[in-house]
Amino acid sequence: MTPAARLSAAIELIDTIEAQRAPAAKALKDWGTSHRFAGSGDRAAIAGLVWDVLRRRASSAYVMEDDSPRARLLGMLKLERGLDIPTIEALCDGSRFAPAPLTEAERSALASRTAEGAPAPIAGDYPEWLDPYLTAVFGEDRAAEAAAMASRAPLDLRVNTLKAGRDKVLKSLGHLRPSPTPWSPIGLRIALGADARNPGIHAEEDFIKGNIEVQDEGSQLAAMFAAARPGEQVIDLCAGAGGKTLALAAQMQGKGRLIATDQDKRQLAPIHERLSRAGVHNAEVRSPKGEEEPLADIKASADLVVIDAPCTGTGTWRRNPDAKWRMRPGALEIRLKDQAEVLERAAPMVKPGGRIAYITCSVLTPENGEQVRGFVERHPEFSIVPPEQSAGVLWDKAEDFADAALQSPEGWLMTPRRTGTDGFFVAILKKK
Repeated sequence: MTPAARLSAAIELIDTIEAQRAPAAKALKDWGTSHRFAGSGDRAAIAGLVWDVLRRRASSAYVMEDDSPRARLLGMLKLERGLDIPTIEALCDGSRFAPAPLTEAERSALASRTAEGAPAPIAGDYPEWLDPYLTAVFGEDRAAEAAAMASRAPLDLRVNTLKAGRDKVLKSLGHLRPSPTPWSPIGLRIALGADARNPGIHAEEDFIKGNIEVQDEGSQLAAMFAAARPGEQVIDLCAGAGGKTLALAAQMQGKGRLIATDQDKRQLAPIHERLSRAGVHNAEVRSPKGEEEPLADIKASADLVVIDAPCTGTGTWRRNPDAKWRMRPGALEIRLKDQAEVLERAAPMVKPGGRIAYITCSVLTPENGEQVRGFVERHPEFSIVPPEQSAGVLWDKAEDFADAALQSPEGWLMTPRRTGTDGFFVAILKKK
């Protein structure tokens, strides 16, 4: 397919996503199935265009003064891809499979309009109903913070210290040009351009051997703040596919007892193969069975309970740009209820002197600081560990991290703009 034909396909897909209210990933998959002639490079390029339009949906429409799929794509080419008018005109020349030529109105908008001075939800590309929540966290910086959450994320890897060291993996993956992550001592980062394809990490020998896992640096740091120690009894209460379970296992160095579970047993499906590949031998996976509590035997005996809480996922907008446009106010209320319930489950499992690591991939205060304060009010036997103490796991980088991240009395908030990670909140609660 020509670059122009890819633009036409992207416009068609954006229209489908809008009309059918379909998740972008499903629409892209269905399109690939019905267009077998498109090669892997074509599919990747078209997906990149679609994701970028979703990232810049509001600002692109504002610049073009038009909210149609075509207008949003044209605005994105200017705002996100940095293309000038002659380049865009060359792609939209009306030839076979190419978009129609630019109209005078489109050419004028591309030449004269920017998102500078636009209202924060437009400049930051987020739904207007979320503006009060983002204002409460970021104030006047909310548009800049949200704009950073709309940029494409790099590919971050965590080195599995049960099997390898970072320096060794840096050399073996040299052809992918990784660099050490700024904060995590076990992380690697592969920068990705606007239209770059994701490298085939799952086919790399280091991945097959279990030396690396795909994990955002913010998620790595969240697991580090939990500070699982060798010999402890550790519970991963919302383990899902096992990303943080694997990180906790590496911290424990194969010593102690690690139990992973999740309310949705379907989410646990990949964890068994991942644990095996990573060489983890001290982990037990417990799947729920009906209404029965899979951890009924854990009573005031856990050193650490890690809660990677169900949340709105506002911190992951870089990776799931369509999720922010499909999110509705009712979703927040549901997640707040889920978070309170999982905290209540965790409380009786923790032994005196033990701790809870409460983690979300959200930047919204109701899911973070407010949720933690509510738990401590209900459970005065728990207290909040001052954030500056939990940052000690970063050793010589703790002071720099404190300057970069947002610190509240309840915990740390990482954001793409401040720490270069996905948005993550971490609070540590200790039982007296």
